[in-house]
Amino acid sequence: MRTAELAAVQNVTAAILMRCHSVRVLLELSPRIELPKTPTGIRGFDEITRGGLPKDRPTLVCGGPGSGKTLLALTFLVNGALQFDEPGVLLTFEENAEEMASDVASLGFDLRALIEAKQLAVDYVRVERGEIEETGEYDLEGLFVRLGFAIRSIGAKRVVLDTIESLFAGLKNDAILRSELRRLFGWLKQQGVTAVITGERGEGLLTRQGLEEYISDAVVLLDHRVHDQVSTRRLRVVKYRGSYHGTNEYPFLINADGISVLPVSSMALQHDAPLERVSSGVARLDEMLSGQGYYRGSTILVSGAAGTGKTSMGAHFLDAACRRGERCLYFLFEESPRQLLRNMRSIGIDLEPWVAAGLLQFHADRPSRYGLETHLASMHNVVADFKPIVTVIDPVTNLMTVGTSADVQAMLTRLIDHLKTENVTAMMASLTPGPQAGDRTDSTISSLMDTWIVLANEDIGNRHRRGMYVLKSRGMAHSNELHEFALTDHGLRVLNGSGEPHGPSHECLPEREASHAGV
Repeated sequence: MRTAELAAVQNVTAAILMRCHSVRVLLELSPRIELPKTPTGIRGFDEITRGGLPKDRPTLVCGGPGSGKTLLALTFLVNGALQFDEPGVLLTFEENAEEMASDVASLGFDLRALIEAKQLAVDYVRVERGEIEETGEYDLEGLFVRLGFAIRSIGAKRVVLDTIESLFAGLKNDAILRSELRRLFGWLKQQGVTAVITGERGEGLLTRQGLEEYISDAVVLLDHRVHDQVSTRRLRVVKYRGSYHGTNEYPFLINADGISVLPVSSMALQHDAPLERVSSGVARLDEMLSGQGYYRGSTILVSGAAGTGKTSMGAHFLDAACRRGERCLYFLFEESPRQLLRNMRSIGIDLEPWVAAGLLQFHADRPSRYGLETHLASMHNVVADFKPIVTVIDPVTNLMTVGTSADVQAMLTRLIDHLKTENVTAMMASLTPGPQAGDRTDSTISSLMDTWIVLANEDIGNRHRRGMYVLKSRGMAHSNELHEFALTDHGLRVLNGSGEPHGPSHECLPEREASHAGV
């Protein structure tokens, strides 16, 4: 009897497994259906949401005062009209059309021109809480008529309601409020428009009413926080029905170009590994790197104490790239561009012509001005706008003043992943605490680098000597010897055994040690 029962169980199990296998095969063969989406045109946001907001459905954008809700919603409308030929309607309860137009004019948004071109309709509904008296039944039928007329008048595909709390100001009956909120969101779906509704964040809830987040198809939370006197704006997609989306917090910027979001918290390790080599700008250093220089798209760390020549090496690298006709970007965290240009001229490197030719661009800022996330977002934007082939960050260790070692490493990991994805060759200067610190002080970022060059100073008798060696260089044979070099009127020159310059640098002219130590 037990044998018969066991056989029956085995037969049932086999049948279940066969059915599960058949279902799995059908799922694998069936095409994946993507939820239709409406692109926002906001840099980074459409990457996080894999295409934009859910098409013909309402999305809730919530956050505290000054978090950027209205700006995000307006950008959605303006980009829809200008980039995707989708007219939009703005229903505002706090500011009229003139005030709205003035508020966003500094960002380059010309709302008046869009209104005249029938690409945008702005309807201001004045709601004063003190003038509201709750009598009889409350419903939104009048609002539906007004909004429906605006949608039909320009053939709108996008709608923004800013903000939802003002619409229900003074209404004390929670049951009616919740019922009308559901009606509003349902009505918007019936109109075939992609809607953005802004809402103020509540106590312990995403919104004051605590209902909007449940009946919305997507919820975007904006946050503006201050830590150690440094402010950072962050965005999180809390909910997105029917679609995969990024779930982390993402820093975003509001500047003269509008709103932009940093889309990634970590990139997949899928970037290319080019075999092309590029010169360091110092012929003898290229020889130390198997005679050909760095790999294209790699990251290079140049570390050393103050005055060892890190900035000079970065200038050589940029000068060589500009001579090849490549666009170069220089991030400065310690000197102004004019100061750097002057200092480099003292060793025979004139970068001014490359600036004038549009091949070299500087981005200078104090690390303490922003948090790490904001710096990262800003650097992403500059790279996206200028599209450099080569970049130098000098010195990257100054970012330690606005974050812990772990925070800086996480930030640089994201930056390096982005640069590698864009095939940008990046050099980062790292300031070590003292002349004998050597390679022990760069553990925070050294593991992220493909090539690591260490610079050092040494005093022997009455002579000050500079030296360099290649600590590591992935994927290539390289010298392991310490080479002495000098900063001369014609650049950085590696010396031979007799203390003379080894081969030409920029020009085959007599050299002398430059008097500007510490360049």
